[in-house]
Amino acid sequence: MGVSAEARIEEASPTVVWERLQSDAKAVLIDVRTRAEWNYVGVPDLSAIGKKPVLIEWQTFPDSAVDQAFTEKLTALLAHDSVGKDAEIFFICRSGVRSKAAAQAMTKAGFSCCRNVTDGFEGPLDPSRHRGRTAGWKAAGLAWAQG
Repeated sequence: MGVSAEARIEEASPTVVWERLQSDAKAVLIDVRTRAEWNYVGVPDLSAIGKKPVLIEWQTFPDSAVDQAFTEKLTALLAHDSVGKDAEIFFICRSGVRSKAAAQAMTKAGFSCCRNVTDGFEGPLDPSRHRGRTAGWKAAGLAWAQG
């Protein structure tokens, strides 16, 4: 895992994230994409390890405005699930940009182990302009389900 100098958010590959989620009962995956993405593209399926991703939009669809109450909403969700501020929390989006911003926001809110999932759920575009084939959660062959 590498460290981003900008906000000290560590990057973790999808396979490392899967291993950490499996080995650490307190580790959590936060999917910050939009409802449309969850429904039409799919979501990480953690059922094999007895977990579910937390689904919370960083930006709202269709206007793409950052939800100004994101940190408060997610803090409340995590508190409800008894997730402490020292738990390892992995953030995922389509390609890793929104999730990094969400991880930075939650770090500023006092969560000490926020990580960004490298290349997100679908990764970058391939030469044919399709996602999910070259990098990211799907390309790593990790479990996912249609929303």
